[in-house]
Amino acid sequence: MNMKRIFVFILGIVTLFSCETTINPRLDDAANIIVVDAWINQKTERQEIRIIRSQKYFDNSRPVKVPGALVRVEDLNTGTFYDFVEGEESYYWDPTGGPFGVVGHNYKLTVIAEGETFEAFSKLGRVPPIDSILFKFNKGNLAIKQDHYTAEFLATDPVGVGDAYWVKTWKNTTYLNKPGELNMAYDAGFSAEQSIDGKVFLIPIRKNFLNPMDENPKKKGEFLPPYVVGDSIHVEIHSVNPMAFDFLYALFNQINRPGGFAELFAVPLANSSTNIRNVNQNSTVLVAGFFNVAAVSSRGTKLTQAIADEAKQNGAD
Repeated sequence: MNMKRIFVFILGIVTLFSCETTINPRLDDAANIIVVDAWINQKTERQEIRIIRSQKYFDNSRPVKVPGALVRVEDLNTGTFYDFVEGEESYYWDPTGGPFGVVGHNYKLTVIAEGETFEAFSKLGRVPPIDSILFKFNKGNLAIKQDHYTAEFLATDPVGVGDAYWVKTWKNTTYLNKPGELNMAYDAGFSAEQSIDGKVFLIPIRKNFLNPMDENPKKKGEFLPPYVVGDSIHVEIHSVNPMAFDFLYALFNQINRPGGFAELFAVPLANSSTNIRNVNQNSTVLVAGFFNVAAVSSRGTKLTQAIADEAKQNGAD
């Protein structure tokens, strides 16, 4: 009798999870939000600020620029103004007289668009130099059958708590921008709570995110080596203020979704925090996005045969 009850119970559970019902809920359109994408830096290249409107979830068209806006960045320490010119898809400023800004100075962004005024503040933080980029030899393993090479950069966080960074990597001129490749650091660690200050960046920061393993389209379940002779790598460290670090951390959690059944227990989707505000507190126009000014250090190298041979002689990682 007990066995029969157990069997009925199991059968009920199986039936419960095997039933699928397709539903088509009617969802109200979300209100349009003005999005200000203002991540500018000291690289001697055109700096762009994008002002667009949010789109419907299933709208895959290219976002349309909000036209006719006034976009200005002010150095609050010197009173210098950087006026951004309207272009086809964004508002831009060209560094003809030298790079943007001064490390340690505070900056104010003002955007006047469609009768609304938005503003935000950011400090241009410091970055450490990248001392070197190393390649290490690795024996073949279960994921990568053949011997291969991985890359690692070396940099030391300057003494003084509160520095935050966004580490960007390019492999063979391709920017590693997949959700799982978003690489941030707070001082030399992962968060303010760790308090790792004035040290060499932790191994996951300086190594794990630099080595994408591309799937082999011919052999499912196997991966192509991260680097082979002839590949190049370019690494940049961008300074971000603590609020920008929190923004990127929230973004990382939003775009790295577990999928499937695990989504039931995941953090609900929501707009990441913003440091941009509408000056008119009584306005119903919402704004999203972020403003950050960054110093940048960079370094690149190529895996030559000579470097590969030297790494192999130094032994497997």
